[in-house]
Amino acid sequence: MGSSPYAHPLPTPSTPAGREGLAALLARHDKAVVALDFDGTLAEIVPDPEQARAHPGAVPALAALAPKVASVAVVTGRPAGVAVRYGGFAGVPGLDHLVVLGHYGAERWDAVSGTVRTPAAHPGVAAARAELPGFLDRIGAWRGTWIEEKGQAVAVHTRRASDPQAAFEALRGPLAELAARNGLILEPGRMVLELRPPGMDKGVALQEYVREVDAQAVLYAGDDLGDLPAFSAVEKLRSDGVPGLLVCSGSAEVQEVAARADLLVPGPAAVVEFLAALAREL
Repeated sequence: MGSSPYAHPLPTPSTPAGREGLAALLARHDKAVVALDFDGTLAEIVPDPEQARAHPGAVPALAALAPKVASVAVVTGRPAGVAVRYGGFAGVPGLDHLVVLGHYGAERWDAVSGTVRTPAAHPGVAAARAELPGFLDRIGAWRGTWIEEKGQAVAVHTRRASDPQAAFEALRGPLAELAARNGLILEPGRMVLELRPPGMDKGVALQEYVREVDAQAVLYAGDDLGDLPAFSAVEKLRSDGVPGLLVCSGSAEVQEVAARADLLVPGPAAVVEFLAALAREL
């Protein structure tokens, strides 16, 4: 029998809490939630976010894993329907237990129904979106930046600028003021600054979903600053007696996530390998 390209052993977390979380996940897998960020975790970061797609091995790994756990949840800042399309999650055998919590949990797609539940848009998002092109032009930061329409949010990317980090730093303060003026908050990420309504974050989404399914173990994997609230949620769940494992999809750009993780894997290909190994162990 030929070996699978993802036939790697399950890695050992570096922390006692992480090892406890992995052990609980293996022992109580039918009561476990496996939650994953999309961009940078299941999909590589690319200059144009509209070209992002899940790693080719992601759907097979998730299809092998999902029937063995209570649920797999993709928790993303993207609209739920966009993450479903870019992930290739719809209509896949084995993914009946998959949900996508889009817009930081404000939207939800369930594989079993194939439908998206979407709230009304925050009026401040429309106002900020209308103002952004002229705003960027006035402060001399238009060249090389790119506006992403996200429905419930709007984002400015600097990865295409001649100096992405300098553009990011130059925009951070002015965009925070624009966000506040429109009743929004500014969420910084990997060469992206997102303006979105308050009260929406991955930690809130994850905690509510874990409670909904009455999970007895939880795994969360992410790569960016927007994933830190989900890390905090797992840490809170641990203090409440629900074991958890925190996985960082490694990036030199965001050291804060790596510092908080129990297990560091070097990017989406390695995340896929980890999920496939986990599925084999269950």
